[in-house]
Amino acid sequence: MRKFADRRRLRCIIVPMRVLKFGGTSVGDAERIRGVVAIVRGRAAADGRVAVVVSAQSGVTNQLIELAHHAAAGHADPAPLRARLEGLIADLSLEPGLIDDELDELETLLRGISLVGDLTLRSLDRMMSFGERCSARISAAAMVAAGLPARAYMAYDVGLVTDATYGSAHVQPESYERIEAALDAAFDDGLLPVVTGFVAKDGDGYITTLGRGGSDYSAAIFGAALGAAEIEIWTDVDGVMSADPRIVAGARSLDRMSFEEAAELAYYGAKVIHPATIQPAVWKDIPIRVLNTMRPEHPGTLILRASASEPGVRSIASKGGITAVHVTSHRMLLQVGFMRRMFEVFERHQIVIDMISTSEVSVTVTTDNPKNLPAADAELREFSEVRVDGDKAILCLVGEGLRDVPDVLTRVFAVLQRESVPVRMVSVGASRINVSLLVDRGDEKRAVKALHAEFFGV
Repeated sequence: MRKFADRRRLRCIIVPMRVLKFGGTSVGDAERIRGVVAIVRGRAAADGRVAVVVSAQSGVTNQLIELAHHAAAGHADPAPLRARLEGLIADLSLEPGLIDDELDELETLLRGISLVGDLTLRSLDRMMSFGERCSARISAAAMVAAGLPARAYMAYDVGLVTDATYGSAHVQPESYERIEAALDAAFDDGLLPVVTGFVAKDGDGYITTLGRGGSDYSAAIFGAALGAAEIEIWTDVDGVMSADPRIVAGARSLDRMSFEEAAELAYYGAKVIHPATIQPAVWKDIPIRVLNTMRPEHPGTLILRASASEPGVRSIASKGGITAVHVTSHRMLLQVGFMRRMFEVFERHQIVIDMISTSEVSVTVTTDNPKNLPAADAELREFSEVRVDGDKAILCLVGEGLRDVPDVLTRVFAVLQRESVPVRMVSVGASRINVSLLVDRGDEKRAVKALHAEFFGV
């Protein structure tokens, strides 16, 4: 890894380069792809070496998942998806047979799933890969048609290797040097790589995926491997916002924030950037800039190791679909091992916990995936009383040094009292940058609007 790091630093000094990732809405139709081409042309002219990472067109991954399940049930019809992608190619005036190989392979896979009557996680990953594979070929062809020296690459063909955890695979350390060597060769040949996000292969050559939103993660991996001066995440909003603009019309974009702030916001509902993206960027200390494909002139939000902002609330995120689980037992009073036993139940049933609150005889936790709760509930009842409350939401106020601002909680509770919003649970102190509250789902939007008005004036 030392040689890799030395080569990366040297290359970054000699030829600064940039990784641009375009999300599903950014490549969703012909007009937006033309906008992407214009952005890439401008960046290539300014920086020389540019690598592009693309997601599937918006909605395509969901179509592929639906097709896979229909195939397992014996009745999948890929014609609408084929028509959509071929229509996009026609709208861009590209070669009609551009993605025939991918679409033919897709139909063969669907027939295989139908014959077996079963959908494995490995087959589902292969199914989902077709969105990014087609998107990379279409995007690269559009750039070539506009005079750019683009070439489509599958991420697994340029070194991205993972373990065999299908659906949410883990990147292997050797990927970084392999990617560096493969894309350096492409740059040396004067090419502009357009690479699939989200997909990879395991050590046995089977296609894997990095989890939903994993194209952001892919961009960070490629940025770290190539020693990028900056990673750009192009989406459909003006950077990271002070709140979800679909909830707060007056939400404003933030000029900069820290990696830690961005990770907290992403985890608690902000849809702009994938939480795992932060990891390779932090490792290599590479800034991330979040930008709007539809407004490329906007400076967006720069995410750095330290934001140098004043302590206080920077943004308010919310996440609905939360379930609270209340576990009560007088046996936990002064008893060693009760908490371990309880959390072992959650671990066995693969239930991820968001918030935790404890008292002498009770524990309350929240989760955003209640799928396995019934089985966990039954097991917990063997040694405790359990109450499950669904239809909740988490509100999260994020900002550097927030824990040390004395009046934040006073203002928060005053606002929620005025709005008659009962707080079901609160977490403060677990993180120096985060105050989290649990409320009823029906109060979520009203609470976010009121808190935004309190801390941002709009």
